[in-house]
Amino acid sequence: MNGVVLDRINYLVGSSDIIEKMADIPSKEPFADDVMYFLSEVSKALLRDVRSKQYPDIVTFAFWIRIASLKKMQDRQGFKDDNVHLGRGVAFHIAPSNVPVNFAYSLASGLLTGNANIVRVSSKGFLQVRIIVDAINGALERNEAMKPYIALLQYEREREINDLFSSIADVRIIWGGDGTIAELRKSTLPPRSTEIAFADRYSLAVIDADSYLAIEDKEDAAQKFYNDTYLSDQNACTSPRIVIWTGKRKEEAKGLFWNKLHKMVRKKYTFHEIMAVNKLTSGYLAAANVDGVKIFPHEDNLIVRVNVERLTSRLMDYMDNGGYFIEYDCNNIMELRSFLSDKKCQTIAIIGEKKKLMPLIKSGIRGVDRIVEIGKTMDFNLIWDGYDLLYSLTRTICV
Repeated sequence: MNGVVLDRINYLVGSSDIIEKMADIPSKEPFADDVMYFLSEVSKALLRDVRSKQYPDIVTFAFWIRIASLKKMQDRQGFKDDNVHLGRGVAFHIAPSNVPVNFAYSLASGLLTGNANIVRVSSKGFLQVRIIVDAINGALERNEAMKPYIALLQYEREREINDLFSSIADVRIIWGGDGTIAELRKSTLPPRSTEIAFADRYSLAVIDADSYLAIEDKEDAAQKFYNDTYLSDQNACTSPRIVIWTGKRKEEAKGLFWNKLHKMVRKKYTFHEIMAVNKLTSGYLAAANVDGVKIFPHEDNLIVRVNVERLTSRLMDYMDNGGYFIEYDCNNIMELRSFLSDKKCQTIAIIGEKKKLMPLIKSGIRGVDRIVEIGKTMDFNLIWDGYDLLYSLTRTICV
């Protein structure tokens, strides 16, 4: 292996020596006991760390890898046949730059499916990365047998390094959008290797007005929507950018919903002036280029609402973040069929009954891979973006 290339890497966890030996270490069975114990040790370290309390995304990850959660996951999703299932071997992960904790979920998925893992972590200065890396390194000191299975590293976008890791990868997992996918695919995989690519996506919320008005704790509903959107500045693909209203009492529900959210945003959110400029620009461009667009009056720029008469793919050219929402009144859920056939649509966050969406989902739309309750858009699962990672990251030995 090219030692000169490996020396250009910043190692957060692991070393060049570990990477050089990865191709020869044995794969594990999914949900191996030592893996689950190790992840539970990481969870305990994160929950003990006082810094974690500042970051709900870290706390959520820590709860996801608790031993009780992992055992429930194993019971629910684990293999139940008589065949032998093993990790594919070396998993090369490219984490996105805009979701700080994503690398940790990707790593945990690779470990739970029995693989050795090389994870490229964003070089942005997220404190969440530092906190999780500290917990992993601490847990590895107490679980040395897991050290050969983990390398977390940072490097500039160098084709030579991508070529090297791709050449030893049995599976490559790319997060981070269409441009990243195109760049990584310049690096050849071995013939028997596979790839999972998580492309650019967008998400939406469907709020049944009558169901919302029936909610007793509307502060809680505002908090959940805030977590889905403002905690990631709407940068996460799971974060709703479009709000679709159904039900009879839409205007009454809208008034309450946006008022509650505005009070919360004003209290909690760190707003930057450039966001106001970007949101107003996007709204004006939408109004100038798409028929039937109306920008609702607002007292400040914490929330910008762009009402549309119909949903079209052109609207996606005028999306923004940091509290920018396209809003649509829907009288029949089947009105959304054409729009949701866009493969870029990922998650529907819902207030109301999921069963009301089933005629739409079962009509054969090409988009939508997840339907979750509002407040749970960022809850990770081994079934993600339409991929079952337990199957995709393992191989089956038919017995």
